[in-house]
Amino acid sequence: MMRRPQRLRPFLLLPLVSALSVLPAQAQQSAEGAGTLEDRVGRLERILENADLMELFNRLQALEAQVRELRGENEALRHELERLGTRQRDLYLDVDSRLQALEQAGDGDTPPAQGDGQDEAAYQEAFDRLRAGEYRKAIAAFSAFLETHPDSPLAANAQYWLGEGYYVTGDFERALEAFAAVPETYPQSNKVPDARLKQGYSLYELERWSAAREVLEAVREDYPDTTVARLAEQRLQMLGERGE
Repeated sequence: MMRRPQRLRPFLLLPLVSALSVLPAQAQQSAEGAGTLEDRVGRLERILENADLMELFNRLQALEAQVRELRGENEALRHELERLGTRQRDLYLDVDSRLQALEQAGDGDTPPAQGDGQDEAAYQEAFDRLRAGEYRKAIAAFSAFLETHPDSPLAANAQYWLGEGYYVTGDFERALEAFAAVPETYPQSNKVPDARLKQGYSLYELERWSAAREVLEAVREDYPDTTVARLAEQRLQMLGERGE
């Protein structure tokens, strides 16, 4: 008689099933371990890349800070140019108003004394350049006039307008010298009050506050109820506003 194959008893199958179930888990752990290593390498690469990006970011921030600083400096320069432009325009308007007043012979301003034909022509040429806004040429023309015609009846006026030429071009030191020469050299000239006022103005522009105040107060006291006195008072108020 043939023997039938014996069936494995259930309790003998349990260890085998357990052993077989462990194999896939170990394979999965190996795969996970490999994946973790790749992840680590990837993270390291990203860290290095992030370090480069961080350095680049810091550089960009530094550049942005420099740009902001330069913009601030540029804005400050723009305001300063606007201030200087306004000041220069005011100077031009001041000279222009005085030229108009001279032409109209208003408010006590009398025409200059008459000279001979040659000095009158030279004076008029210099004055026309000043009136046309050719200030550098006017300065040269008035300087040449004073050298050529020092004793002319027109010399005091030429000296005064020489000062105006320097003043309107912002050369306040030379303007101060030119204006001071009017009362010193031509004390009887009708341009003395204006010249003394502009001495005060020039000292103000040079920021010599105490000297400017002294000159302007003297003008206000010496020529009451006149245009120069009112202008001196206005500039004294400006000094007060500055705390000077």
